[in-house]
Amino acid sequence: MTADARPATVEPSADVAPDAALGAGTRVWHLAQVREGAQLGAECVVGRGAYVGPGVVVGDRCKLQNAALVYEPAVLGDGVFVGPAAVLTNDLRPRAVTPDGALKSAADWTAVGVEVRSGASIGARAVCVAPVVVGRWAMVAAGAVVTRDVPDHALVAGVPARRVGWVGASGARLVAEGELWRCPDTGVLHREAGAGLEAVSGPGVEGRAIA
Repeated sequence: MTADARPATVEPSADVAPDAALGAGTRVWHLAQVREGAQLGAECVVGRGAYVGPGVVVGDRCKLQNAALVYEPAVLGDGVFVGPAAVLTNDLRPRAVTPDGALKSAADWTAVGVEVRSGASIGARAVCVAPVVVGRWAMVAAGAVVTRDVPDHALVAGVPARRVGWVGASGARLVAEGELWRCPDTGVLHREAGAGLEAVSGPGVEGRAIA
């Protein structure tokens, strides 16, 4: 039986809403919670104690590690990694109460989401403060706090996060070669395009598999 043919599996202690959609081969582990209307693609892994909010969309072959918190209306592309205890927020101005002291309800605020594009990684205990976009194949370092958009292939670190380099699809830091950047693992060359990088040459041209 191929991976795509396997049914999704849910550990008995996990809480998956009846109308959540789990793709073929997806696994949801101990004490994880997948809320109403969430959509997870094929071959995803949702680790122990992870949380996927209502209506969150997760692509194929994503990994949400233990205690990762992905709040609605987040959208994750294919092949996204969310590290242990990382948080994707949804409230730019969080308050428990309204200005008159009443407990806030869902009608008292508008959720804003984080978008993480294909192949990107969010490091352990990093926080993405919505609304932000993390570009394709970007990498957010452990413990970083992302408060603005992250370009494709960017490596960002710190509080607030700043770009400290470029990375390829393997996660290796790219090496400058004149006006281009080469991945030491794959040999793929990249060039600057807009605010980020794009792959221009190399074996198969990096990223086609999960574009």
